[in-house]
Amino acid sequence: MSSAAPGSSRPTSARSSRSSGLAAGGTVFAGVMMLVDGVLGVLQGIMGLAKNHVYVSTPSYVFRFSLTTWGWIHLLLGALVALIGLAVLTGAAWARWTAVGLTALSVVAQFMFLPYYPLWSLVTLAIDVFVIWALSRYRD
Repeated sequence: MSSAAPGSSRPTSARSSRSSGLAAGGTVFAGVMMLVDGVLGVLQGIMGLAKNHVYVSTPSYVFRFSLTTWGWIHLLLGALVALIGLAVLTGAAWARWTAVGLTALSVVAQFMFLPYYPLWSLVTLAIDVFVIWALSRYRD
């Protein structure tokens, strides 16, 4: 007879199995979202480099960089996020923790980019937070 968790009618082994399955599925989803987020970051960077007038200019913003600089930041960060997302999909343990750090860096960059493209930055922030949660939750 298996023991049930306090306050639950389900055995602990069934709960942990379901929880690890959810986290494993979340890890695959996080890897795919990193690929998508990385490709979109590259495109966002290309837009900033090719057409500076695509983004709104904010003259009195504290974290003001030229839009060309933001283009390079998004291009390089997007490429790194996509590559690490691919490594996450291969199941490499080092890739999960590298992805958490890189995604945290992406959260900071998107927060700083909020005045230039608010809706896009908020969507990317939400994706990044989910990716960090999914990769931090997974245990072998």
